[in-house]
Amino acid sequence: MRKFLNIHTIILALLLMSISSCGQHNQEIDIKHNDSMVYKSNDDWHKILTKEQYKVLREKETESPFTGKLLHNKEAGIYACAACGNELFTDKMKFDAHCGWPSFDNELSGGKIKKIEDNSYGMHRTEIVCAKCGGHLGHLFNDGPTSTGMRYCVNSLSLNFLPAAQTKNSIDTITLGGGCFWCVEAVYEMLDGVIEVSSGFSGGNISNPTYEQVCTEKTGHAEVVQIIYDTKKTNLTEILKVFFTVHDPTTLNRQGADEGEQYRSVIFFRNSTQQKVAQDIIDDLNKEKVYPQKVVTKVEPFTKFYAAESYHQNYYNLNKTKPYCKMVIQPKLEKFEKLFKNRLKKVD
Repeated sequence: MRKFLNIHTIILALLLMSISSCGQHNQEIDIKHNDSMVYKSNDDWHKILTKEQYKVLREKETESPFTGKLLHNKEAGIYACAACGNELFTDKMKFDAHCGWPSFDNELSGGKIKKIEDNSYGMHRTEIVCAKCGGHLGHLFNDGPTSTGMRYCVNSLSLNFLPAAQTKNSIDTITLGGGCFWCVEAVYEMLDGVIEVSSGFSGGNISNPTYEQVCTEKTGHAEVVQIIYDTKKTNLTEILKVFFTVHDPTTLNRQGADEGEQYRSVIFFRNSTQQKVAQDIIDDLNKEKVYPQKVVTKVEPFTKFYAAESYHQNYYNLNKTKPYCKMVIQPKLEKFEKLFKNRLKKVD
């Protein structure tokens, strides 16, 4: 069980005080060499970016508050880096922080944003830059009002908005429960085509459950991950193939030492197509006797997803040295990397 890993206090202790604006001292960006990054000369960036964009993205200036074109944007879609097109946020992550700049409570998975310690102006803050081109985005604060507790304060000039009409035909979502959501989340963050993975709870009988409530097994919720993926790069069959590879679908309400109804194996479908694909795969697995015992994975209609507390999100990548990560999650990742080595995401 994971109850001995009480990291909540540690996480809170590490969160630092910050100010509510995105202002930063004017200087050139210095990012260590990475073959996947976009490198251009200052002259090239001047040709690509407007004068105002260059000042923000390349010289780390800040647009005036309440002036950005995306501040009040409420359309569905994706927010990408204005310099290189790297997709960073979705509309579902955006909220009104009343701070004068667009704010988001999460980021797309895949290491798309780099966090840098910023001690300018005699303050200690966390700068966020595009991991692909090094463009300055803004700052990250821990005063967000949603369950993540985060506020990505971003300049509108650093972003381009892609309306859902341009992307919705290739975006789909599935919610899966396969034991500890730390484990499942870590695996899918590595799969090419996956846009976002969030840990949370589904299938229960109360609204907005806490982790502690779910652990009592009285809420009916399962620990799940909600996966948003690009159907042009992956598909539900592949996602479920990964699902049935990295967890044991034959143990009822248990995965290894994690035991309880919240650890049940379950697929929450959003439409009849997802239901059929899931059920067909389970039927085939049982028919071919792929496992020594019968698959007990449930296929149930999706109702609601509740995001887990912020310290559960991206848990493995933030806690790789923890015993649970080393002993339980790492072997699953190694298995995934071996069996799906040609499908690993190329981290920007």
